[in-house]
Amino acid sequence: MGKKPTIAIAHLGCEKNRIDSEHMLGLLVQAGYSVDTNEEIADYVIVNTCSFIQSAREESVRTLVELAEANKKIIIAGCMAQHFQAELLEELPEARAIVGTGDYQKIVEVVEAVEHGERVEAVSLQPTYIADENLPRYRTTTEAVAYLRVAEGCDYSCAFCIIPQLRGKQRSRSIESIVNEAKALAAQGVKELILISQITTNYGLDLYKEPKLAELLRELGKVDVPWIRIHYAYPTGLTDKVIAAIKETPNILPYLDLPLQHSHPEILKSMNRPWQGQVNDKIIEKLKNALPNAILRTTFIVGFPGEKEKHFQHLVNFVESHQFDHVGVFEFSGESETPAYHLPDQVPETIKESRRNTLMAVQQPIAARKNQACVGQTVEVLIEQENPATGELIGRSGRFAPEVDGLVYVQGQASLGTIVPVTITEADIYDLYGEVVEN
Repeated sequence: MGKKPTIAIAHLGCEKNRIDSEHMLGLLVQAGYSVDTNEEIADYVIVNTCSFIQSAREESVRTLVELAEANKKIIIAGCMAQHFQAELLEELPEARAIVGTGDYQKIVEVVEAVEHGERVEAVSLQPTYIADENLPRYRTTTEAVAYLRVAEGCDYSCAFCIIPQLRGKQRSRSIESIVNEAKALAAQGVKELILISQITTNYGLDLYKEPKLAELLRELGKVDVPWIRIHYAYPTGLTDKVIAAIKETPNILPYLDLPLQHSHPEILKSMNRPWQGQVNDKIIEKLKNALPNAILRTTFIVGFPGEKEKHFQHLVNFVESHQFDHVGVFEFSGESETPAYHLPDQVPETIKESRRNTLMAVQQPIAARKNQACVGQTVEVLIEQENPATGELIGRSGRFAPEVDGLVYVQGQASLGTIVPVTITEADIYDLYGEVVEN
């Protein structure tokens, strides 16, 4: 056998997809392939696609077409491969293989088969696989940050979402497996672990017959990693037990990402959210009282079919009254395989766009005030980058999650990948500025 081909991964989509990319890279490296981020010099490019909404698919298709035009041998992986396997094989003769969301662990066998001239379709129609700590992983985030998947898939059927079709039913890893991986990541110098799944507050329901997030957090509290952040906490799953675990476990950041999607009961019902009537003012107030120093992030969808002006106004009032630290706003994107696509009273694009702009404009002064309140405080900052030209350091405090929230621009001396005290001197809408506290 001659020299093994070089392989690059073009990674698209969410951090769940990122973990799949990291496992594929880890397996390929273990099997002796050279992996490179440079797609130009690679023989093969694995495109880990996203299929969540139309714009994500368009980005995936653009990437595939550009690589095909550059005569690359393409392996299509991820959610779009799961979603459109037959069409992709037909439309893209350059695609040598299609690998589904529950089949990325077979990547080495797939590449070997392709090398022997086969065209491979590795797609389990009902994905059931979830990787554990024994599957090699080649991290693509900064040294100090790692995503840790606690479960895969989702048992809900929200009217706008195709994730359960693309990633299967919820399947949780055992507490032991997650803790083992956390320890291994801590040993590699990771300072921040971000727990992810579709619905982290439902962690363990399938495996232990009851949610076990509180128990998991307490076990992770024993791991030597300074920050642990929870992504996608559904407010109804933030039980007294979970809140107590967050409060009593020092390395769990009191940062809650609550994907609320809307505030009006009629729209939540129409979205088929499982906690339709329960996301209300009381539940947010309860959280704030229980965790007074909590940082609350949330996301909303505007322009869902049937959203009238009164529903939107309810949402605006909700955002004004609860003063969330961070808010993401998305315009509804109709997906043909979801019930929402077929609902009456679709909202025109211009109205969706104007509602998004309105809600963002309501949130901006709130976000600016929240940041302004940090001026004069000394906060812990994880230093992640350095601007070689200016010597300025860039990092994040606990109130900012990677990629979705702001940054802290820091003057002074500190090593990359360390957490240092920084006095905040200035703030703008999204970012903070400060100086390292010298001992």
